[in-house]
Amino acid sequence: MPIPKPLFAVLGHHFSTNRKLPKVPNLSKIPSWYRPQAIKEAQKALIEYLHATRYLPYTYAEHIAKNSIFSVSNLIAKLDFSPSDFSKSLRKLLRYHPINEFEFFLESIGISYSEVNGFLPANKFFFSEDGTVLSAACALSGFGFPWTRLGKLYKEEGSIFRKSPEELMARLCRFKGYGLSNVAVIGICLTFPHVLSGEVGLGGEVDGLFDSLKMVFVDFELASRVEGDVDAWYEVCRKIRVFYDLGCVKGMVGELIGKSKHVFLEYPEEVLAQKAEYFCRFGVKKEEAGLLLLRIPEILNIDLETPVISVLGFLKHFGLSTKDLRSVSQKYPYVLGRNKMANLPHVMKALDLHEWFFLKIRNGNHQLLANYVLGDPDEDLDKDFKDGLEMIQSSRTPTHSMNKLNFLLGVGFGENALTMKVLAHLHGTSTELQERFDCLLRVGIEFSKLCMMVRSTPRIINQKPETIERKVNFLCQEIGVSLQYLDVFPAFLCFDLENRIKPRYRFHVWLAEKGFCTKAYSIASIIATSEKNFLARLSGIHPDAPKRWSEHMSNKKPLGS
Repeated sequence: MPIPKPLFAVLGHHFSTNRKLPKVPNLSKIPSWYRPQAIKEAQKALIEYLHATRYLPYTYAEHIAKNSIFSVSNLIAKLDFSPSDFSKSLRKLLRYHPINEFEFFLESIGISYSEVNGFLPANKFFFSEDGTVLSAACALSGFGFPWTRLGKLYKEEGSIFRKSPEELMARLCRFKGYGLSNVAVIGICLTFPHVLSGEVGLGGEVDGLFDSLKMVFVDFELASRVEGDVDAWYEVCRKIRVFYDLGCVKGMVGELIGKSKHVFLEYPEEVLAQKAEYFCRFGVKKEEAGLLLLRIPEILNIDLETPVISVLGFLKHFGLSTKDLRSVSQKYPYVLGRNKMANLPHVMKALDLHEWFFLKIRNGNHQLLANYVLGDPDEDLDKDFKDGLEMIQSSRTPTHSMNKLNFLLGVGFGENALTMKVLAHLHGTSTELQERFDCLLRVGIEFSKLCMMVRSTPRIINQKPETIERKVNFLCQEIGVSLQYLDVFPAFLCFDLENRIKPRYRFHVWLAEKGFCTKAYSIASIIATSEKNFLARLSGIHPDAPKRWSEHMSNKKPLGS
């Protein structure tokens, strides 16, 4: 029997080897040529079971059976195959071995088959054992929600399916009262599922959201520009949510969004999110990045990824004075040279100019981003850097080395000889280096100071994040100095904590407490001094100090005994 085209399309969609999907149940008992037909028959039998035996409305029984192909496949995988009585065996199976109806239901509403088990209600197999889930789904479907999209609501706000159909319909009708169509309300609810479960009332968050969206869709007439299907509305609402997720206050940005409504029609959600993330990397609040795009939407047209910049040429282009350019060159030589526009936020943070630059953009100088070009093809080309690149390409591990180099360029180092020298001392993958760099930022070291520390002492990012954290904790909590001490002695992070830093520091503290040592030694002097010179110093403090130190390090005699 030929397979109807719609079914064949569904099978192709679910079983394509090019898609990353849950593992298909083993249908080895069924000949491959018969499997599509077997699934079709199983879906038909399931519809009959749900409708005739379990008394579900036919429409919803069909929704469940047609959209739960993995569960259906799993069902027929248990049967011994025989072409003559396959349908009969299937109906007998359903009659005497009731299925877990929630498994089929959850897959049918769009929850991935691999995730279904995590959402199955405990000790419940039949819809009749749960008074609201199916009825809530049917009410939402009746309003116009696509059945296969209900899983999004279920995953994000499962409490929606604990509400009665009457309560859901009352809430949806209230939302329509803002002058919105059914499809508009559906698009909003799919984008902001909490509106179907949160508190609705005067001044509440849900009402604040709808007041803002009413301004956008009704007052500024964005609704007239949106195609009348759920997908189109969902797409527009997802774009608006980008800005709300950035922290833009819902009740305060409706006018801005309305005035920039073309943004939500012309640009994909990914572009909005990427541009916002780009400006967030300048160290500003997420809300400020979102407001920048709404106030100056022309920025969305600017390529912020591929252009190559000369750092000094770019700063001059943006109006940095000759005096300041000279200061930058002297203080941050490792940032100079060329870099990609994509790395600009971290270049500016490495120069400690990120706030200045963001203000320049926010105050109307965004066109300088668009019209910047290199002065000439050889501007700021560094011969030593170029030679280093050639050596990398001819090395045994060019990809590994290039990834590490890209890490350095990504955190603000420029294409120059100093960067190549730092690269030679770095160990680990680019991912590991980034994790260690981020760890040092997380403990509170400023970005520009951290880059300076990496320039002077690259080995600080050659160790695991947890090791870095333990050393920083010891420095700040037990030694009692601030992180700023690392500005002058970043090598502190390179010494072994258990075998060097702790025992030496604690021995000096003990000597001071006993009154043997009256001179205050710097942390760097205590930690970085060679073992020979350290012992010589101890001899000068007290004749028995070297012996006590040796006993202490060999655990023969603890301090204080």
